[in-house]
Amino acid sequence: MVTMICYIDNNSASTGQHYYLNIYTKESQWDRPDKPADPSGNNKGDGPEEVQCSHLLVKHSGSRRPSSWREENITRSKEEALELIKSYREQIVSGKATFAELASKYSDCSSAKRGGDLGPFSRGAMQKPFEQAAFALKVGELSSPVHTDSGIHIIQRTA
Repeated sequence: MVTMICYIDNNSASTGQHYYLNIYTKESQWDRPDKPADPSGNNKGDGPEEVQCSHLLVKHSGSRRPSSWREENITRSKEEALELIKSYREQIVSGKATFAELASKYSDCSSAKRGGDLGPFSRGAMQKPFEQAAFALKVGELSSPVHTDSGIHIIQRTA
């Protein structure tokens, strides 16, 4: 029996990196698929089809694109980025600042102008560690630090 993967390997126009496109659902993902695409769209598993989250991203020198709207050349170490994320998370948890305030001021993502709001997204739209953390959160819940190729995030599920 032959198993068809049914994903197309593409290059991202903005980053030049490979991504995979499910030919049935038209969803893309950075990580190589570990199972064949299901024409019925049932690859999703349990849980919601879509979530909405905000995030605060701190990039470091090892990030896939170590620059942002805040800083043209990011030179901080991964350890320094993690310490910053932990301090932001503590400020949110203790009530000293809101997620949106800190994301607007300190996030290295362009979503900072929206208080970190990424809008709704479905599975396969984000890098795997980010997706796993986002879909595991309950509405209103704040993640622990999440490491991706983009940097280190804290995520708050909003819907």
